[in-house]
Amino acid sequence: MATLTGLVTTGEPGLVTEGEPGLGPAEDSAAVPRSGGTRGPGRPRTASELRGMWLSTVINRDWPSRAGLSVARQRAELLAHLDRAVDRRLNAVFFQVRPTADAFWPSSYEPWSQYLTGVQGRDPGWDPLGTAVREAHARGLELHAWFNPYRVANHTDPGRLVATHPARKHPDWVIPYGGRLYYNPGLPEVRAFVQDAMLDAVRKYAFDAVHWDDYFYPYPVAGQVFDDDAAYRTHGAGFAGRAAWRRDNIDRLVRETATRIPQIRPGTRFGISPFGVWRNHASDPRGSDTRAAVQTYDDLYADTRKWVRERWIDYIVPQVYWNLGFAAADYAKLVPWWAAVTQGTGVELYIGEALYKAGDPAQPAAWQDLAELSRHLTFARDHTQVRGHVFFSAKEVDVDRVGAMARVVSDHYQRSARPAR
Repeated sequence: MATLTGLVTTGEPGLVTEGEPGLGPAEDSAAVPRSGGTRGPGRPRTASELRGMWLSTVINRDWPSRAGLSVARQRAELLAHLDRAVDRRLNAVFFQVRPTADAFWPSSYEPWSQYLTGVQGRDPGWDPLGTAVREAHARGLELHAWFNPYRVANHTDPGRLVATHPARKHPDWVIPYGGRLYYNPGLPEVRAFVQDAMLDAVRKYAFDAVHWDDYFYPYPVAGQVFDDDAAYRTHGAGFAGRAAWRRDNIDRLVRETATRIPQIRPGTRFGISPFGVWRNHASDPRGSDTRAAVQTYDDLYADTRKWVRERWIDYIVPQVYWNLGFAAADYAKLVPWWAAVTQGTGVELYIGEALYKAGDPAQPAAWQDLAELSRHLTFARDHTQVRGHVFFSAKEVDVDRVGAMARVVSDHYQRSARPAR
């Protein structure tokens, strides 16, 4: 198959099954070039570029290795990930602290995460986020606190949530879809609540950035309907259709959060890591030369290009999780497209890299070559807007199945990195 199916498999940034393996306040009407950005003889690698890794906690993917470990074991594992980031000459860790409407800090709004103790709401006996901020900064690492705005649970049974969970108290806020529970983005009270829940951490900790992944409205599931009929009837007047209303709901979440962060803690940045394809050129002349089956604008109702052009965010990390030459979504076409979108906006562009694919026998042949990722960084260096890369994820940074990360370090990160800002 030459297209991407968009079938979500793990709930983490851009992990989809592949069939083969206007600047200023108004949107510009002219098409953004499908390739371009500023090219030159090659921007030299600097110690201040962003070099990051995602540290995933949902379903205990990266950390903790399993729920219910002792405080000492959890802490040791967390510090080991930070130390490994330093060893790999990275300078930023994107730490997932709100994976499923829960918290890795003593939250005023939501329960302790089940991924710590195995029981949602149970106090783990320590403060993982506070520890991560302190220990990351002590090592010269930025700490970006990674939140998922709308995902409530990786199941559809509200009765499995702790009795004090906001989703239990407000069942009308929740929609089951695709085997999961989600907060309804179409309800203003939900939008206010999820902002408050995330910004609680901003008030309590001096981390470097608020970071969101690619989940807004859920990835489409064949044969299922996201039932927001009631919310649309109540709040959808004046829009051209449901899709426009849904995009406006997400736009409001982004814009309002962007306004509130500096009011709470000036200097804290705001960044988003969307699925790598905004729209295909066949859908919109401003889109990329791709043939992806999922488009964030149309399927997740996330107008990621607009957020850059309107300067609502400080940085964007598109998940360009495909190899050079991949027919449906070529790395060599998407990086120039994103470079052109960000050019002149002041929004920093970092590229999300699929380290997890390197050496995976289920992936196309290109990913069996340990030099594939290194070639990505070599290619991106010719686009001056690209200010760094973020690797998914910490487990692969550590294990490095075929040596792809070691090759990146050898080829591109010969010197230790200071914080990117």
